[in-house]
Amino acid sequence: MALINKEANEIHCKVVYYGPSLSGKTTNIQWIYQKTAGEGRSDLMEFNTNPERTMFFDFLPMDVGNIRGLKARFHLYTVPGQVVYDASRKLVLKNLDGLIFVADSQMERMDENVESLRNLEKNLEQQGYDIKAMPLVIQYNKRDLPNAAPLAELRTALNRYNAPDFEATAQIGRGVLETLMTVSKQIVTKLKGGEI
Repeated sequence: MALINKEANEIHCKVVYYGPSLSGKTTNIQWIYQKTAGEGRSDLMEFNTNPERTMFFDFLPMDVGNIRGLKARFHLYTVPGQVVYDASRKLVLKNLDGLIFVADSQMERMDENVESLRNLEKNLEQQGYDIKAMPLVIQYNKRDLPNAAPLAELRTALNRYNAPDFEATAQIGRGVLETLMTVSKQIVTKLKGGEI
């Protein structure tokens, strides 16, 4: 649910990175933070819940454009990856506008990916969100590893909503901005359609 800051003439949109532990959610956020200009972005904040953490920052991308005369400011959040931190995951999902599901491409992590996606679906449903109506992008991270599952297998297991998806290697930024820009454009399109 985008929030309007009339004093700053901005609309604030919340994007949540969701996925299993160590899939690359934090690496995505850190890479984006390092690549965004210092002016127009907040500090990178981190809440440690040892060994997991939640990170967030917001920024004002110049290339997204205006929504009904308002500048779009994006707030990026990660959730803790482990299911034992489900209460924290639910809290981070409140008032979101878009989702990026970060899957770990390693074959041995497939069950954790599927479990995390089911957890996301359940948590969204409990909060009254319909994942089919939500701006959503799937990112298959760690594609550079030799034990990466075939892309077709990942898509079959994780992309039953036919969401836009990207292969990524977040450590070097491959696929990171493409993923974020795609979900950002989905959010802007939805908001321009009158869903503010």
